[in-house]
Amino acid sequence: MIRRFGEPPCHDQTYVRRLGAYAILPLNGALLLTHQSSPWPEFQLPGGGIDPGESPVMALHREVAEETGWKIAAPRRIGAFRRFAYMPEYDLFAEKICLVYVARPVRQLHAPTEAGHTAVWKPAAVAARMLGNAGDRHFVARWM
Repeated sequence: MIRRFGEPPCHDQTYVRRLGAYAILPLNGALLLTHQSSPWPEFQLPGGGIDPGESPVMALHREVAEETGWKIAAPRRIGAFRRFAYMPEYDLFAEKICLVYVARPVRQLHAPTEAGHTAVWKPAAVAARMLGNAGDRHFVARWM
């Protein structure tokens, strides 16, 4: 059983299971986060959905580059959680299965290419409190 964070599912709602890979990216006492401006402003661990034919690690590399512009190395999975959420960008109610990794940011290749995302460095203890969902906060606090 994967631990659930956030609101319980509504029993009269159908949810689509959506797997995603997310990264804790530490460097010099800070964490690399992404700030997503819409549909509402929120700090997040970089990452996202795993596309068909993609492995979780391939998706992690792609999503981190899209959302932060950074290349990463040595991803190591540290856990997983699930949460139930409405995803307005897809008009979809999802059971999100979030695979959480720790990886090393190697270098910034370019600005974020995903619209509405900004790469942000925050001290690790600050990041642990400001992340937008409880699962991300839990794994960063546990990692620290």
